[in-house]
Amino acid sequence: MVTNLEVSPQQEVCPPAGPGGTSGPCLQLWPEREVPLGGVRAMNVQRTLPQRGLPTIGAWCFLDSFGPDRTAMSVLPHPHIGLQTVTWPLAGNIRHRDSVGSDVVVRPGELNIMTAGHGVSHSEFAVLPQADGGDSLPLQRGLQLWVALPDGERHREPAFEQHRELPSVTGEGFTATVMVGEFAGAVSPATMYSPIIGADISCSGHAVLPLNHDFEHAVLVLDGGLALDGQEVRPGPLGYLGIGRTSLEVQALPGTRFLLIGGEPFQEELLMWWNFVGRSHDEVEQAREDWEAQAGLPEAGASAARYGLVKGHGPEAGSEAGRIPAPPMPAVRLTPRKRAASP
Repeated sequence: MVTNLEVSPQQEVCPPAGPGGTSGPCLQLWPEREVPLGGVRAMNVQRTLPQRGLPTIGAWCFLDSFGPDRTAMSVLPHPHIGLQTVTWPLAGNIRHRDSVGSDVVVRPGELNIMTAGHGVSHSEFAVLPQADGGDSLPLQRGLQLWVALPDGERHREPAFEQHRELPSVTGEGFTATVMVGEFAGAVSPATMYSPIIGADISCSGHAVLPLNHDFEHAVLVLDGGLALDGQEVRPGPLGYLGIGRTSLEVQALPGTRFLLIGGEPFQEELLMWWNFVGRSHDEVEQAREDWEAQAGLPEAGASAARYGLVKGHGPEAGSEAGRIPAPPMPAVRLTPRKRAASP
């Protein structure tokens, strides 16, 4: 479920990380905002990244949490450029199909990584039981994240990988599943292109987590609550921890679970709009035009186009609703914004 279905998405300019936003250890609580996605999925998500004053954390540039909800996920083919999608379901199974040829089901505890490169398209649907409607719909909950590809990798060929077994590590008061990168000596097998960390962590009581001094980090509490740096952090806001920490000491409520993300501060300016991560207004506008140019192409033509073909949708599958059209571009060009030191 890694797409932005907003009817009128805003352009996000993500300037390079600088000393204003990464001046040292801190705790800033950046509030979540509810985003009604509309469309066939008809559900809301809680978005905590990007923020106007905090556009990236390492190479992480987008973070939505969804559910728990019994709305059946139904996301038709849509495009991406310049990023990696990270799908981490917490409840419910999701079927992923893409123009690379992948057709897999991802379950809680499993990880999907799709590298868009110069262009890819994919769809994601909830795996439903035989009976439809009402309480028979499975509970859906999860996280959708994007990782910006650095300039030297963002035009590469698209790729997909799924990891059904990820390393788990136990430390002082915590247990962590390492989704991407390295944490507490455990290394994820996921292919990433920037120094990065993403971990799903459970703890109760006192815990001390080792951190990379050169990374900036953030936490998103999923269940329970944390006390850190003298502040309480509950589910909802993103807790930005700054840079320069070698450890994180917390006091956790029973049954606490949270996401830890981080990485080396990203040194490139990004332009994000809809499902595209580029570097300029013109680049993003061209990406949109290329997607719209595929509308109505026969199967052979769509397969050879920039974003390829997701099999199982559209006229070849007996359905006219085979893609999500791109929203119109805003009538204004972009002006960069600065990272803020606090929310």
